[in-house]
Amino acid sequence: MSDLSQWVAPQLPSRQAIAGRYVTLEPLSREHAAGLFEAFEEDGEGAMWRWLPAGPHRTLSEYLGWLDSARLGWDPLHYAVRMQDGRLGGTLSLMRIDPRAGSAETGWLTFAPRLQRTREATEAVYRLMAWSFEAGYRRFEWKCDAANMPSRRAAQRFGLSYEGIFRQAGVVKGRNRDTAWFAAIDREWPALQAAFETWLDPANFDSAGQQRQSLAALTDGLLAARDPVLQPR
Repeated sequence: MSDLSQWVAPQLPSRQAIAGRYVTLEPLSREHAAGLFEAFEEDGEGAMWRWLPAGPHRTLSEYLGWLDSARLGWDPLHYAVRMQDGRLGGTLSLMRIDPRAGSAETGWLTFAPRLQRTREATEAVYRLMAWSFEAGYRRFEWKCDAANMPSRRAAQRFGLSYEGIFRQAGVVKGRNRDTAWFAAIDREWPALQAAFETWLDPANFDSAGQQRQSLAALTDGLLAARDPVLQPR
């Protein structure tokens, strides 16, 4: 859509919780520190921090030092993920929030083993995407280190279309970072929302908790472009 004469730039997000079916996203606070650190200790090798500029944090005090700086910022705006059983499972953020362009990105995903590969993990990302489009944003982005194949697979599974590689886009922990870009835009949102709601419906899971339809299958036909290095689904 080229004519945006009637479009109104959205507001910046506020520090309010975002409630879903399985998770609640709570604006990051000091009260989350102990529960998050307990969750992160499940990842003894610190693998979840490999691609991030911070971490792993070896002590609660060290983690609290990072959290105290992160929780006060508006961009990234960090959320703690409260799981269905009441425990904390990790964090994620809205970042590079640009109301003038109508774009926002999700990033800083730090999902502990208890949260990884769960309905809650998928819904956490979905709820940020839903908030963004429902608030009037036109574009929802996902960027990751091009060498981080699990992140690239996750982006495509979520229905975010591949947009290319930015070469030598950064330096993280002494390593070069080429950045892979993925995004969904507003005209794609209604179909993506229907796919997520279908997947998250309790009826999509059997008595053992196994999915009947995969999210990847539901979103595959909605992609404007696929990541060329990923295997066909």
